[in-house]
Amino acid sequence: MKIQRMALVQGLALACAVSVLITGCGNRQEEARAPAPTASAGTPAAGTTVGTEIDDSVVTARVKSALLADPEVKSFEIKVETRKGQVQLSGFVDTPARIDYAVALARKVEGVMGVENGMSPKDGKATVGNTVDDGIVTAKVKSALLSYPEIKSFDIAVVTRKGEVQLSGFVDNQAQINRAIDIARGVEGVQSINNEMSIKK
Repeated sequence: MKIQRMALVQGLALACAVSVLITGCGNRQEEARAPAPTASAGTPAAGTTVGTEIDDSVVTARVKSALLADPEVKSFEIKVETRKGQVQLSGFVDTPARIDYAVALARKVEGVMGVENGMSPKDGKATVGNTVDDGIVTAKVKSALLSYPEIKSFDIAVVTRKGEVQLSGFVDNQAQINRAIDIARGVEGVQSINNEMSIKK
């Protein structure tokens, strides 16, 4: 009886040992089959640059955030457009010194490959009436651009100050720039056009 009990215990121990060995081997085989760890999301894959890794919309958001967080420029309506890491700033700012400051600020943002300055200094003080009128003109110009199939697919920013309309953004060619200017020029209330649009590279 004692011998049978010992044999049973030894048999159970042997079965447990075999089970542990099989499980361990199975895990090792799974590890061998698992793909090698990849680079972290923050590390660009081989053969790519930081500019291609970081999405333009993310860069635009970062630049806007940096401009809004800075007391020197947060009050200005600066438009930000990005293409392949190239950032374009447009809008009306008080002084040339503040324009330079905004450009320098944008250059420091992660993912920015270069900055194009399309900002203009403000000409005199705008009244409440001017501001309301400029808002109406901006809305009309945006609506006019959207009504033309050859233009509406482009992200053209529109800013107006005292009837001066500034157009900025990236388009395919010079013909589209000329067309956008012609459309904007035909809008009621537009006194002049300031073209800051760039051709996509």
